[in-house]
Amino acid sequence: MAEDKKYWKGIEELEQTPEFVKSTQKEFTEYVPVQDFIGNAEDDSSETSRRDFLKVLGFSVTAATLAACEAPVTKSIPFLNKPEELTPGVADYYSSTFFDGYDMASVRIKTREGRPIFVQGNLASPFSGGGINARINSSVLGLYDSKRAKGPAIKLGNSWAKNLSWERVDKDIIQSIRNTSATGKKVTLLTGTVISSVAKNAISSFRANVGAQGGKFDHVSYDAISASGILDANQKTHGKRVLPTYNFQKAKTVVSFAADFLGNWLNALQYTKGFTTNRNPDNDWMVKHYQFETTLSVSGAAADVRASMKPSVIVEAVKYLYQQIGGDIKGNVSPKLAVKLKKAAKELLASKGESLVVCGSNNGGLQVLINAINQKLKNYGSTIDIDKEVYTRKGDDVTFSRLVEEMNNGDVGTLIIAGLNPSYVAPASLKFNEAVKNVDTVIYTGERFDETSEYANYFAPNSHFLESWDVLNPSKNDYGFVQPTINPLFKTRQWQESLLKWSGDNQDFDNYVKSTAISIVGSESAFIDAIHDGFVSISGTETSKSDTENLDYLSNQTDESDLISVSTIENALNQSSIKVSGDYELELYVKTGLGNGEYAFNPWLHEMPDPISMMTYDNYISMNPADVMKLLKLEDTKGNRRSALYIGQESPAKVAEITVGSQKIKLPIVPQPGQARGSLAIALGYGRKGTENFTREEWLGDLYDTENKSNNTIGKNAFPLLQQDLWINNTISSGVSIELLEGVSYPMATTQTHNTMMGRKLVNEVDFSTYKEQKGKAKDKGGYNEALLISDSYGEKKTTRELDLWEEQAIDLGHRWGISVDLNLCTGCGACITACHIENNVPLVGKDEVRRSREMHWMRIDRYYSSHIEIDGESELVDELSDLNTINDYLDAEVSDSDDNVRVSYMPVMCQHCNHAPCETVCPVAATTHSDEGWNQMTYNRCVGTRYCANNCPYKVRRFNWFQYDDLNIPAFPDFAKVNYAQDDLGRMVLNPDVVVRSRGVMEKCSMCVQSIQAGKLKAKIAGRPVEENDIDAACSSICPAECITFGDLNDTNHRVNKMKDDDRSYLLMEEIGAQPNVYYQTLVRNIDKET
Repeated sequence: MAEDKKYWKGIEELEQTPEFVKSTQKEFTEYVPVQDFIGNAEDDSSETSRRDFLKVLGFSVTAATLAACEAPVTKSIPFLNKPEELTPGVADYYSSTFFDGYDMASVRIKTREGRPIFVQGNLASPFSGGGINARINSSVLGLYDSKRAKGPAIKLGNSWAKNLSWERVDKDIIQSIRNTSATGKKVTLLTGTVISSVAKNAISSFRANVGAQGGKFDHVSYDAISASGILDANQKTHGKRVLPTYNFQKAKTVVSFAADFLGNWLNALQYTKGFTTNRNPDNDWMVKHYQFETTLSVSGAAADVRASMKPSVIVEAVKYLYQQIGGDIKGNVSPKLAVKLKKAAKELLASKGESLVVCGSNNGGLQVLINAINQKLKNYGSTIDIDKEVYTRKGDDVTFSRLVEEMNNGDVGTLIIAGLNPSYVAPASLKFNEAVKNVDTVIYTGERFDETSEYANYFAPNSHFLESWDVLNPSKNDYGFVQPTINPLFKTRQWQESLLKWSGDNQDFDNYVKSTAISIVGSESAFIDAIHDGFVSISGTETSKSDTENLDYLSNQTDESDLISVSTIENALNQSSIKVSGDYELELYVKTGLGNGEYAFNPWLHEMPDPISMMTYDNYISMNPADVMKLLKLEDTKGNRRSALYIGQESPAKVAEITVGSQKIKLPIVPQPGQARGSLAIALGYGRKGTENFTREEWLGDLYDTENKSNNTIGKNAFPLLQQDLWINNTISSGVSIELLEGVSYPMATTQTHNTMMGRKLVNEVDFSTYKEQKGKAKDKGGYNEALLISDSYGEKKTTRELDLWEEQAIDLGHRWGISVDLNLCTGCGACITACHIENNVPLVGKDEVRRSREMHWMRIDRYYSSHIEIDGESELVDELSDLNTINDYLDAEVSDSDDNVRVSYMPVMCQHCNHAPCETVCPVAATTHSDEGWNQMTYNRCVGTRYCANNCPYKVRRFNWFQYDDLNIPAFPDFAKVNYAQDDLGRMVLNPDVVVRSRGVMEKCSMCVQSIQAGKLKAKIAGRPVEENDIDAACSSICPAECITFGDLNDTNHRVNKMKDDDRSYLLMEEIGAQPNVYYQTLVRNIDKET
């Protein structure tokens, strides 16, 4: 019998109402217009930009596909006609070059579905050696900054008419230039250093156009962090105003006077690569590094021998060293300093032609003395190549000062500013902001409305480098190529194109760049290859004018002849002399994070701790702890230091006011071991206009300004304190005073409140001679890396493996992913921290949460200072746990050394991926388990947030999501909305789609970049071969400029990490716990005398 029963869900279906019938015809009950999710469609063309394509994906692939079936889609890409270069779910990489006037590197850009999400170094680059720093790595976030200028603007009265058409703005600017030319005033272009061949051609066209109108044109370059003194010194001694190439890889002895060549001095990435090449203790020799400086720097932390001194004493130290190697001048230094300088001179002479002396001062006279020292040591042509010219610094302090004078006199009619923020970086004594008011027309080509835009009449926004085409010439015969990885997100254009437009040249800019590049490389095919590689080196035989005008110094160098004349030396002595008065001298330095302040709006860099102080988010006054105790009027004892100088969650910093001439600045005080006594130091790059939008009263404490919110910036601007002389100097030796502000405090956010290892074997150290003596015997009893043995219940000594209570993991089968960290190479630069943040979508939490020790860094770099305690009336270095016998010993050991005797050690720490992980056994829901490939893995949707795993982790590397950091609707915690890029619709574009964004109540930690491991395995599988070492790299190891982190398969004998784990230097962090990590550390080897 046939079944004739009818089933229905509701009356609508039974009655077949018109609404029900209509609803059955499509899946979505509500119509979704295509234009609603594409947004801002301006035409009906079928051309699709990457940006619009991403909007489609962001809505949802399903909805977009179904909607595309219903009606013509104007700005989406159906995958039936997928672009050849785009495969959803697979990353594409583009070679490019980064240069912002300060940092320079060849880079590779990782893109996903047409949007850049990660910047890493180009390993094949001859210039930067494949390394990049945290600033370059973090620059990708600037692309998605919703506070960038959206289009050109004209100032009407005191307000801006924004987002105008380029035609409107160009018309007004062209007329303004004509008017200036007609009046006989100058048209001046003010830039930072220009190394762009495209820009040089555009400037030439613009110059010709102004000249054709009967006008006068001038181009002035000024660098925020000036190297004008070095350039002028080389002009005097070598006849060419350029930087030389410093070959640190050839130097057996390096002496640095306040040059942070591993951090921020000139081309530090290139120098780091060269220097760390010679820090391999397995070589026949290891470079010996002397550092003489005022403020403890990254380079000073890595030094074998270090001495701290006031800025004025550095001048005398250079003179004394010159005298010790045979120079006919004298320097006045203390006996203690003289001992170190004599040792340095002895080693320099022993390694003649294989040594290097550098200086970070911008005083041209002092740099002439440095050149004279290097000449006497026969370093030119070896460790210093003056013929391999470097062009990454070209600023001229003298011409910049002259420009200000011309503006004051009303001689400048039109001022175009590109690649520089002079209203922020100019010294207050120069009075640039007063002078620029006398200019008829000011045109600014910045990326945002900032300090300089306040004085501009026209704003022509510049494109981000990831949206740009360019050809860069960083050094002689070397070229880097910049290519866009995304279409411009806003109505911006490159300032070079703007110059061409204002010159009346309306040709297609892409073709203009292409023709410039082809004129350099020779053909279109060569141009394509250069774009693919990101750089090209051309063997040139041309001789520059400067080469023919100066003598062939290298061929004339003998013991009898000097490169530099006596009169030049005498003139240099006069120029290097410093007027000293007062109890304190001030040094203005550059931090590893923010640099010159260009990236003051990048929260990744603010939340990255300073490698020296471990402070985040602020600049401050660095003082020697003894000077702080004196300022506080307290007796300088270890007990008083512990209580008075401690800075933590409930212990805010003291505040002082520094006066330099007519300038005053209020900042918190941070006691800094290694800071020269009688000196103060403040970081530049802070106090940017607009950063007040990040802060709130809880961040700034007693310094919060309730009346003028614009004063509540992150940190304070110290650029006005720069001293204007013949050169712009970052050290001030007279007229400096400091006053403690009684009862005023300031909350500071630090990621590390402990300073020393207190005798524990965290960073294992050994001197170079002992390392060589114990080769092959390091793990024997009494060796520097003695194997750890623990007594069992019967008193028998056994290894932690033999005493193991855990069930053994099958670690010898298949892949076993691991990491090796070479402590000899780590400079503490922090690039690995930002790389990990970016690759793994790690949230930012703001200053207040960092202050509560709730930072979310998956990876941290611990910084340890050495400490001494009194044992039997003698001061002894604490290097063994057995040195500490009483509670007072432990307390005193935590008070670090503070003067020249302080040693600094760095230790990158991530999840150790223990084979016997204590976290795994305590999780009640198995949210953290062990992979059969060796790593400790997290299942986020199982985690219920008990935090047992964090409590049981001996390495403290697990991070808990206390809040929903990507949720805007938490009015009680506004920090998250201010600093977390995932709060912003545009900022979310930087998120890595391969890594889930975690939610509140979930634990997270280092995953060893499991997404990269899976991608590498898939690549090898498709190729039908085993996984090779180059197939996979973790974010931290791919970014490190010193190559201190090595990632690979511990079970694969073809991988470097396999060999490194069995090296004599290799050890496990806190091995006595028995957790059996898959992260190995290589012992730090210092090139010091045994008795040091």
